Amino acid sequence: MSNPKQPTSGPEQRTGKKKAQVSPSPERRRELLGIAADVFAEQGYNATTVRKIADAAGMLAGSLYYHFDSKESMLEEILRTFLTELWDGYDAVLRAQLGPRATLEALVTESFREIDRHRAAVAIYQKESRQLVAQERFQYLADSQQRFEKAWLTTLERGVAEGVFRDDLDIRLAYRFVRDTVWVAASWYRPGGGHSPEEIARQYLSMVLDGISVRP
Repeated sequence: MSNPKQPTSGPEQRTGKKKAQVSPSPERRRELLGIAADVFAEQGYNATTVRKIADAAGMLAGSLYYHFDSKESMLEEILRTFLTELWDGYDAVLRAQLGPRATLEALVTESFREIDRHRAAVAIYQKESRQLVAQERFQYLADSQQRFEKAWLTTLERGVAEGVFRDDLDIRLAYRFVRDTVWVAASWYRPGGGHSPEEIARQYLSMVLDGISVRP
């Protein structure tokens, strides 16, 4: 008696190999994160759905999950990328051990460069960070804020101690003023405009430092 006929095996069964899956390209991933950042910045995090991001990218919502598992993951990557680059620049400035005025100038310039590179991420950070830090996965935002405040306050305090900035300067008030007036630029700055981030920083510093520098 002959054996029953066995099902014909496919190519994967004959070779014992599975077809390799193609990973999303880094370029496409960055492109989608840029689109998502613009949608988050314009519509707000809570009002943004995966479908809205997919629509803006010209793809099906289901296809977006091939690249990211959730909108939370997209937002986290957007903000982490921005803050990583910001701290790369800030840490380089602080390691240079410049004088307090030069340090302040370099920090301001680096801030405007980050607005140029990550305008939408800056806008998201400003609008959403207070709400996001309540979630464990976004706790790094609070840690970054503490580092940020320390860097700026230390620079201002050193400037007063060394006689570079006025001794009657309210350090915390000056910090809040500089912080808010620099980062609010994300609401109006557009990359490729009439002024480079370095030129905007120069103009800004010429106005601010004349008000806090020791006069001859």
